[in-house]
Amino acid sequence: MKLLSVLLATMMLFAALLVAADPEGFAMFNGPELKKRLDAAKMDEHKVRQDRTNWGNHGLLAIRREGYGEAEVHDTQVDVIFVRSGEGTLIIGGTVVDPRTTAPGEIRGKSITGGVSKKMAPGDVFHIPAKLPHQMLVPKMLSFEVVKVDSK
Repeated sequence: MKLLSVLLATMMLFAALLVAADPEGFAMFNGPELKKRLDAAKMDEHKVRQDRTNWGNHGLLAIRREGYGEAEVHDTQVDVIFVRSGEGTLIIGGTVVDPRTTAPGEIRGKSITGGVSKKMAPGDVFHIPAKLPHQMLVPKMLSFEVVKVDSK
C-alpha cells in the first residue's frame, strides 16, 4: 500500500512537471540574464556589444552601445527599441551620408543630414518603421533591447 502511494505521488509530480513546461516557442530573458549575456559579448569596432536571438520573422537584440552608431536603413525590417539605461540621441529621417549596402535590404552610412533628433532615456520606447533612416548618437553608454520584425 505504501509503495502504491509513493508510485501515485511520483506519477502526479511527473504529470505536473509536464503541464508546467513552457510551451514551444516561448522564451523569457530576465534583466540579470540579459546583463550577463551582454557582459560576455565581445565589443565590435563600432563600440557595440550585442546578443541576438531569432524566431523566424522576428528577433531580439540586447545591445550595449558605448559610442556613436552608423546611420542605417532597413528596407523590410521594423525596429522597436526599449531603452534600459544610459542616454543618447536618436536621429530619424533625413538622408544617409555616403550610403553603402552592407547586406540585402540593409544600407549604412557615416551620418544623417536633415534628420530630426529625439532624446533617448531609460523607459523610452521607439518604433522605427522600415525604410526610415536612423542613427544613434551615444556619448557614453546606452543599453537597450530591439525587437526586429520583418515586414515583407
